Amino acid sequence: MQTRIDHVLQAVRKHGGVVRSQTLIREGTSKHDIAAAVRSGALVRERRVWVATPDADKDLRTAARAGVVLSCITGAQRLGLWVLDATMTHVACAPHAGMVAVSGAVLHRFAPLVPRDPGALLDPIVNVLQAVAQCQPYEAALAVWESALNKGLIDREKLKRVPFRGQARQLLSAAVPFHDSGLETFIPPRLRWLPVPIRTQVWLYGHRVDYLIGDRLVLQIDGGQHVGAQRASDIAHDAELVLRGYTVIRVGYDQVVNHWPDVHERILAAITQGLHLAA
Repeated sequence: MQTRIDHVLQAVRKHGGVVRSQTLIREGTSKHDIAAAVRSGALVRERRVWVATPDADKDLRTAARAGVVLSCITGAQRLGLWVLDATMTHVACAPHAGMVAVSGAVLHRFAPLVPRDPGALLDPIVNVLQAVAQCQPYEAALAVWESALNKGLIDREKLKRVPFRGQARQLLSAAVPFHDSGLETFIPPRLRWLPVPIRTQVWLYGHRVDYLIGDRLVLQIDGGQHVGAQRASDIAHDAELVLRGYTVIRVGYDQVVNHWPDVHERILAAITQGLHLAA
């Protein structure tokens, strides 16, 4: 019997540790073996139709128990997309799903653009993007959309035929695939009003710079990967640019997210001094 229980556990782990019983049965696991695994404590039932290993992902178990899917920024993070703040778990259900108990989570009720597979606990990416558009401030939402484009998880031409609602339509129009970090997404809307050309991802002397303002003012945005050897390379390139007559302003996460007025003032001061102009 233990061998058969081990086989059930292996099948459940193949699905990420949480799976509908009917999925296991379709794949050849018997109801008897599933029940035996539950009785032994090797599996636990979630909302009758799901089973999970006791050590399975907490959010997946919660979603199965509540009859919801992980969506919005939680879904985006699980898809490997850049998110500004993922401290709260975000889930989704149909608009008329009745009472849903998800303590400590943000619940989104909306009709999915892509039908939700009853055996899935993660919303399809199109639904995730719609939820993000409805839930998050414009800049934070745009960062998620651009991350999806940058990673090749969505196709703009296909998305144009999706009946997105509300802010999602604006995000689809504005999003570009060129930003490697979500922080870089925040910059163009904040500086668009300047009467100075701003170019993105420009090659200068062997390296890309995030933004070239005018001819000579470089704005670099440090993400989490700018440490160790990468950081040393960045500093060396900054020095090379300075020797060649460029002015470099390098800022990090905290400055962009929490202290933007200081960064903004620094950029304006540089432009006022003509540091963006070629000699």
